[in-house]
Amino acid sequence: MPLGGTGEIGMNLNLYGHAGRWLMVDCGVTFNSPLAPQRNEQQAGGGQAEVLAADPAFISAQQQNLCGIVITHAHEDHIGALPQLWQRFNCPVYTTSFSAEILRRKLAGSALLEKMPIIEVQSGATLNVGPFCLHWLAITHSIPEPHALLIKTAAGTVFHTADWKMDAGPITGRAFKPAVFKRLAQHNITAMVCDSTNALREGFSVSESDCAAALHQVIKAATGRVVVSGFSSNVGRLISLARIAAKTGRYLALLGRSLNNMVGAARATGYWPDELTVVDAGHIGYLPKEEVLVIATGSQGEPRAALSRLADDNHPLLLLEQGDLVIFSSIIIPGNEMLISRLVEKFNARNIQTLQSHNTALPIHVSGHPNRGELDLLYRWVQPQIAVPVHGEAAHLAANATVAKAAGVPQQLTGLNGDLFVLAPTPRLWPGFAKTGRIAINSH
Repeated sequence: MPLGGTGEIGMNLNLYGHAGRWLMVDCGVTFNSPLAPQRNEQQAGGGQAEVLAADPAFISAQQQNLCGIVITHAHEDHIGALPQLWQRFNCPVYTTSFSAEILRRKLAGSALLEKMPIIEVQSGATLNVGPFCLHWLAITHSIPEPHALLIKTAAGTVFHTADWKMDAGPITGRAFKPAVFKRLAQHNITAMVCDSTNALREGFSVSESDCAAALHQVIKAATGRVVVSGFSSNVGRLISLARIAAKTGRYLALLGRSLNNMVGAARATGYWPDELTVVDAGHIGYLPKEEVLVIATGSQGEPRAALSRLADDNHPLLLLEQGDLVIFSSIIIPGNEMLISRLVEKFNARNIQTLQSHNTALPIHVSGHPNRGELDLLYRWVQPQIAVPVHGEAAHLAANATVAKAAGVPQQLTGLNGDLFVLAPTPRLWPGFAKTGRIAINSH
């Protein structure tokens, strides 16, 4: 039963029930669209809530039946709500070392750091949590240590993909391994609960290595300062940019707290290569412009982020000028169009060049999610009896179900947050089983 992330993108919170117990998989946030504010979810001060989580009332009312929480990876839409909501659940949290490091950094300075039992799990491990036997399967995505889950019970076995793509050349972690997923057909998978984010896109996603090559090509040709903005959590992209800086004779600096935090977490867990240096951002304004490469937060036009301050010419550490280049190594998240276009206009008015992914044929940004070709292959390999599309809006879920049907999956169940997907012994959908909604939380 999803409480968040099904019928929408973001705010993932999934519950699996068996033998009177529940297992939670992920506990994420979503960000309020500035163009469609949630009028009914205002914070105590009466201001607009920026960060929202799925209302966990259904499970917090019976938290004694919740035997554990699994975090599949450290993206905000999978981990972001846990620090604020955990006291309502009060149960162990299972995740791998990188996600555990991110979680501990979120809890730093709060009493929860000592209270929350964070159990670190090795990739490939098998663990019993209540009546659920869990097996962690390494997958490829746009952050270190993304994992899919095999959830076995006496009633049946679910393959929960979480976020994934088939990347033969990821920058962090190992390449996607088809053999691992082909073997799942022998496990008689009852249901495959699958990411639908890019189910409307034909073909296959592009590798992170191809993105690195495209960014190198653009930055190598630049004559002024280069600022790249993207998603802080994509450690592979950050490593690629650090390598590009070294190859093109530029110094790399980071502008933005979340970037420094992510590089710190990558260093702490062994993902940041020792030879790649990051200079103190306080020095970057004094260097010759052709020696400057900066990664800045704010690719979605967030008003308080580093990129907005650079656009407004009021960043304390760096002033951009005519002939400099700002690269958006990101997509426009729906709802942020106006904020981003205002940002681009400000740069253009000052003759600072901008490059967005839709302005070039080069893959200066690539998605971390599977296109239709990848969905088709995975369904054919795993051979589940039921397909349950999640992580998408209605059109994405329907497209995912269509791919599953064409790939020979006998049954597809599409629903929304709060629906109960009965997977065994007799599959059916129980619409509106639990009341759902969104609650405002304080982001850190």
